[in-house]
Amino acid sequence: MSEVIVERAGVLATIGNTPVVRLERLVEPGMAEVWVKLESENPTGSYKDRMALAMIEGGERSGRLRPGQTVVEYTGGSTGSSLAFVCSLKGYPLRVVTSDAFAAEKLRTMDALGAALEVVPSPEGITPQLIPRLMERSAEIVEETGGFATDQFRNADMLEGYRALGDELVGQLEGALDAFCAYIGTAGCFVGTTRELRRALPDVLRVAVEPAESPVLSGGRPGTHRIEGGGSGFWPPLLERSDIDEVLTVSTEDAFAMARRAAREEGLFSGPSTGANLVAALELARRLGPGKRVATVLVDSGLKYLAGPVYA
Repeated sequence: MSEVIVERAGVLATIGNTPVVRLERLVEPGMAEVWVKLESENPTGSYKDRMALAMIEGGERSGRLRPGQTVVEYTGGSTGSSLAFVCSLKGYPLRVVTSDAFAAEKLRTMDALGAALEVVPSPEGITPQLIPRLMERSAEIVEETGGFATDQFRNADMLEGYRALGDELVGQLEGALDAFCAYIGTAGCFVGTTRELRRALPDVLRVAVEPAESPVLSGGRPGTHRIEGGGSGFWPPLLERSDIDEVLTVSTEDAFAMARRAAREEGLFSGPSTGANLVAALELARRLGPGKRVATVLVDSGLKYLAGPVYA
């Protein structure tokens, strides 16, 4: 297991080192164990805290991000919330391009933490055109202001933050892990985590999860869905085909239903992307059988989704 040592002070030091728990009620007899990394324990309730800090610190180290420079990002909310948190502590103004297709709680969190928001309407949901629209407007703001683009889909610095997640899993599970699955957005979590896992566990199965309504990774056509945090309608630039052993698709309906069920039966309060992760993890556990271990991620807190359709 490789060693990850990062020296930080204050609240930023609380990012990472999240607990992992074993499912007790959703797993049926004859299935593999399923372990869930509780990333909702990060300061803003999301694994995107890891990514935001890694992107900002990467910009600082390289000199691309100057003291007091405005940071600019396109985001569905969790990345924006995490960036607002990190930028507020480090003294960087933040401008965010987002959409009303994402949970209102996320937009309010970004605002509460000091980000300036530009909201692009998309009442039909997360369409194949939405993320490219946000990216285009974000690039315009960078050009207009001379800001620093964290550009989450293309920023390889974030992989360092998620590498630590993989390292933590190896230590917490004492090297006993047969499969890992995760919903694909920027693919930063999946790539950073699985590359670290593969260094320690060369045979671990790496399973990408995507919306059934927009199965781009599976070779299908992009479509509209409501599983926030991924399913952007295009292949993420940082994701190489060699990073994936298998792709599983999960419908919006099944992801929502599993998020609600996990909250009631396991006390795992989360959003739709975690629901998708759990659907996939249970499918893998059913296939692999007793004596095996599957791990996945509780992406963020269900508190971010109370006003939307998941818990309506």
